[in-house]
Amino acid sequence: MSTPHVVVVMGVAGTGKTTIGPLLAAELGVPYAEGDDFHPPANIAKMTAGTPLDDADRWPWLDAIGQWAHGRAGLGGVVSSSALKRAYRDRLRSEAPGAVFLHLSGDRSLIEERMAARKGHFMPTALLDSQFATLQPLEDDEAGVTVDVSGTPQEITQRAVAALRRLES
Repeated sequence: MSTPHVVVVMGVAGTGKTTIGPLLAAELGVPYAEGDDFHPPANIAKMTAGTPLDDADRWPWLDAIGQWAHGRAGLGGVVSSSALKRAYRDRLRSEAPGAVFLHLSGDRSLIEERMAARKGHFMPTALLDSQFATLQPLEDDEAGVTVDVSGTPQEITQRAVAALRRLES
């Protein structure tokens, strides 16, 4: 990509944000930040217990991600964040106006299967329905692209790179 963007890899739990994010960052030659690392301990405890976060829980988390993205403006970077609602993406853009979004999207059954297979993650499959209920896909006026999550991580990453390059033209 000609000008290094800060790309926010978004989507419901289990779409592969933590897998695709680092692969995309490596492909683009920019650093990656794991969005889950910005959660305060209380958020992780809540999700581990199977309780969905509310907006009051999310604002400080989104602000921390947005501050990281702001610090990477003009340098490029990739960060993961579910960013399920337009209001959450607006909050991220308020900190990092040049951020672009990569929405990893896919079939619910595929995503549930992948979530069930992963080990050591705090997000239980029981919260998947709440994630889909909350999801507001990117709107036409939002800088970003949507990429299907079927296939291998490498195939998804290549589709993402191609889609982000088309976004520039």
